Amino acid sequence: MQNNFAYKLLEKIKKVTKSNNPRLHEPYLDNLEIKELKKCIKSNFVSTAGPQVKKFEKKIAKLTGSKFAIATNSGTSALHLALKATEIDNTSEVLIPSLNFVASANAIRYCNAVPHFIDSSKEDLAADPAKLSKYLKKNTKIRDGKCINKKTKKVIKALILVHIFGLSGNVLKIKNICRLHKIELIEDAAEAVGSYYKDKHLGTYGKLGILSFNGNKIITTGAGGALITNNERLAKKIYKLSQISKISHKWRLEYDDIGYNYRMASLNASLGISQLSKLKLLLKYKKKLFLKYTKAFKKFKEFKILNQSKNCKSNYWLITIILKENSFLKRDRLIQFLNDNGVQVRPCWKPLHRLKHFSKCPRMDLSNTEILEKKIINIPSSSIYGKN
Repeated sequence: MQNNFAYKLLEKIKKVTKSNNPRLHEPYLDNLEIKELKKCIKSNFVSTAGPQVKKFEKKIAKLTGSKFAIATNSGTSALHLALKATEIDNTSEVLIPSLNFVASANAIRYCNAVPHFIDSSKEDLAADPAKLSKYLKKNTKIRDGKCINKKTKKVIKALILVHIFGLSGNVLKIKNICRLHKIELIEDAAEAVGSYYKDKHLGTYGKLGILSFNGNKIITTGAGGALITNNERLAKKIYKLSQISKISHKWRLEYDDIGYNYRMASLNASLGISQLSKLKLLLKYKKKLFLKYTKAFKKFKEFKILNQSKNCKSNYWLITIILKENSFLKRDRLIQFLNDNGVQVRPCWKPLHRLKHFSKCPRMDLSNTEILEKKIINIPSSSIYGKN
């Protein structure tokens, strides 16, 4: 790593953020959150009962254009419920990108199903539609209306389309591939609250989509997620599963199946209500920050800044640079240097197929993933840096 390049990048990031110690991504909180939390505490409804959760769910449904939204205690919980509602079980495989947060693969294993790893596009980091289509044509067959893996004989029942860093790939191409191969599309839009593809909010192209409101997301409930859908039958099923499969009754405590204690608490929903009222402003700050970085990085030849693809309107959750050189050593040296000098940056996740507990799972050729991992660096992206 040339010292000159590293020092120049350090100076540019500090100049753009107007901070000597810029963080990767921090929440934007003020008196509005305190006001909503006080209101919730005074109501005495601080757990999963009370009006705040329902109010938050209605606002999420309105934002995304979905008929139904079910608030959960995490994005991972929402994804687990989506898989359960899709009847993923030990006979199933679920396609997911290997370039991905581990929670996606974990949720599949919660259902005793098998993650089946697919490659990502170098342009937008989403599932690569051309490679996926070719792979499925060669390695699967349709039998009795189901997609069968020729090698394992298991049913490939679903594909989790992950919208990484608030960006989007070609959702319609992926959706069409799923339709042709009888595969259910589930959207993991955990990082994409406020992101759109062709004027539709991400998470609304499949029957089911999930969102995350973790502390590092563009808006936060502290911890939390949501599942969105237009399917009333699935919404009712998921809502019941999230309440430990409780039979609805005013005072009886009866349950008719295995369920999960996954409902969002009112305290978290209160945070979300106040955060949602700021979303337009935060999206404005995030875009402004991206444009400031783009201008500041114009003369750098060592990397490119990852931009939204055609038809995508991104929330710019984590602003990302892609190094030109394909080297773990140079990437790690740069990351070490920036962190040592007060600028918090991080690499992308270690690809899931290289984690010990997923190493024997089926996979396609993952050459794009292997290259991208060595090049990706997330840089300070807090919305406050766009306000300055």
